[in-house]
Amino acid sequence: MLPVRELTLASMAVRILLAIVLGGVVGMERGMKNRAAGLRTYMLVCMGACIVMITNQYIYQAYDTGDPVRMGAQVVSGIGFLGAGSIIVTARNQIKGLTTAAGLWASACVGLAVGIGLYEAALIGGACIFIILTLIHNIDEKLRRRAKRLDVYVELKKGVPISIFFDFIRTHDIEHSNLHMDADGAYTAGAIAFSVTLKSKDGLSQEDMLRELAKLEETSYVEAL
Repeated sequence: MLPVRELTLASMAVRILLAIVLGGVVGMERGMKNRAAGLRTYMLVCMGACIVMITNQYIYQAYDTGDPVRMGAQVVSGIGFLGAGSIIVTARNQIKGLTTAAGLWASACVGLAVGIGLYEAALIGGACIFIILTLIHNIDEKLRRRAKRLDVYVELKKGVPISIFFDFIRTHDIEHSNLHMDADGAYTAGAIAFSVTLKSKDGLSQEDMLRELAKLEETSYVEAL
């Protein structure tokens, strides 16, 4: 075993500092996007996981007993409480925070790799997480915008029957499904509010469908979900 992988005071300091740096790199991207879990959260998660693995390795070597990865296994499953806390369901039944939760879990895994001295996997994994959260995010957004299916929340003006909306989308060759009425969440008193999934037969993008919906004078509010 190389000295850098042995459990010494110097190696422990290197591992903890490296975990803080890698967690900070990932958390910086989340913090810049004003997510619930940002720079400090990712630093703490990655460092905490690292300390758990160091402690587990110490117990295994010092007392020559136990499972050297048992505590790490508890981190992998136990980190779920932080992930669950970052996931929210909005009033429009939108689920947000899944990427942040996945990032926290992955950051904990990087911390475990650093804690056991597997520096190569930690560095490669940390770099990959950062790339996924930054560069791949842009690709994901482009794919979403080009999607031909759109989940939308609509409010019609007071007194306007919902058939007006269906007649309008039918004339634009747009199919609808998954209709859910939402009268309690309407911004305008007495308005007909609902969420619906739309799909264009003509291959219109999400932006095009929203643009068409905005032309309907009877709508008071339209929001993509």
